[in-house]
Amino acid sequence: MKFIFSAFLLLAIACAGYAQTSAAGASDKLVTEFDVNGLKVIFKRRPSSPTVSAGLFTRGGVKNQTLANAGIENLTLSTATEASQKFPRELLRKELARTGSTISGGSGYDFGVVSLSSTRQNFDRTWDIFTDLFLNPAFTNEDFNLVRERILTGLRNQTVSPDSSLGVLEDKIIYADHPYAVEASGTIETIGKLKIEDLRAYHKNLLQTSRLLLVIVGDLDPQTVQKQVAASFGKLPRGDYKESPTPKINFAAPTLDVTSRALPTNYVKGVFAAPSMSDPDYYAMRVAMTILQSRVYQEVRTKRNLSYAPNAEMGDNAANTANIYVTAVDANQAVSVMLREVEAMRNATVEEEGFTGVPGYFLTTYYINQETNAAQVAELARYELIGGGWRNSLVFLDKIRQVKPEDIKAVADKYMKNIRFVVVGNPEAINRNTFLQK
Repeated sequence: MKFIFSAFLLLAIACAGYAQTSAAGASDKLVTEFDVNGLKVIFKRRPSSPTVSAGLFTRGGVKNQTLANAGIENLTLSTATEASQKFPRELLRKELARTGSTISGGSGYDFGVVSLSSTRQNFDRTWDIFTDLFLNPAFTNEDFNLVRERILTGLRNQTVSPDSSLGVLEDKIIYADHPYAVEASGTIETIGKLKIEDLRAYHKNLLQTSRLLLVIVGDLDPQTVQKQVAASFGKLPRGDYKESPTPKINFAAPTLDVTSRALPTNYVKGVFAAPSMSDPDYYAMRVAMTILQSRVYQEVRTKRNLSYAPNAEMGDNAANTANIYVTAVDANQAVSVMLREVEAMRNATVEEEGFTGVPGYFLTTYYINQETNAAQVAELARYELIGGGWRNSLVFLDKIRQVKPEDIKAVADKYMKNIRFVVVGNPEAINRNTFLQK
């Protein structure tokens, strides 16, 4: 496998090597961290940026929920952003439209968030709306019924497409007996049973600074931001919330689970454990998955034309996984080819020619993915909450550049094993021995 770059891009990559090393230090100086009565605030000043983005994050995610009330945090935050005491539905929509601002809420496996994006000149007004929505949501029956029905509609349609059906099967199999077994979006049963009183009680428990993290990115004065945050959240109680560690995903043996469905092709995903962002193995594994993705694409699509879009990718959850994916008529042959590439990475060191261009690939995608303030808010928050601290986000490229071919072989051997396959398609077309590598 070779990464091919134009001479111009190679020059840009070479020049950017020193620039990024210096940029990490510069970015560190642009970030201000402070505490407001137990609320940790991370503010990054982005000079000349015309917009401002913010996220108020709730810690814990599904670990704060049970199988009986799964989805309550997502429903609570989504409903809270529909209206507040000072800004009822019609006024809220008028103000957001007038200022060109957006505010939304939701929750996933590891944390929830109420997010804000606005122009710099309208930030103060949008901040007032944002804070009132979180602190004093209206929680009207109209808003509750509207949001609940919207979520229920999504849940009813979960298995409409083969890919979404595959995702449902994956979560059910992979996260059995794990905190992630609690569905972040809930189920038709749990969401259907929740009452507006349940949301009010859950929201009340969120109002303690020990459960919250605030991240803001934009061209604002740090001292002014600190005063605004103190005025809005300074009177919240600290509480005594302590987040428990998220257990790692650990597969003891390969498995195969097939859901029968009449389809022209079989949809396949093979899942294996992966290091989280806080793990030293994370960076080598990111590089390894990038190389595996390229190899899989070359071998399955380009050389054999077995599938249009074979893939390999890694998640970013606190309990992390990676996977190989393919949809193919001859799933056995496609999977056999993919597994040979996995074994090759586990047993042999990547050749230098297949490794040279990887840092450049990450350089390009890193900057593309960090173009917006909202993306930078998400990056700082994710590293702070599950990645060992926000400062680690500033050394991502440095860590990638330090990965060596022997590191890739080591993580491949450590993690790319005991693959658990989930399949949606024709059970009779699936050879169990191929999938279970017997």
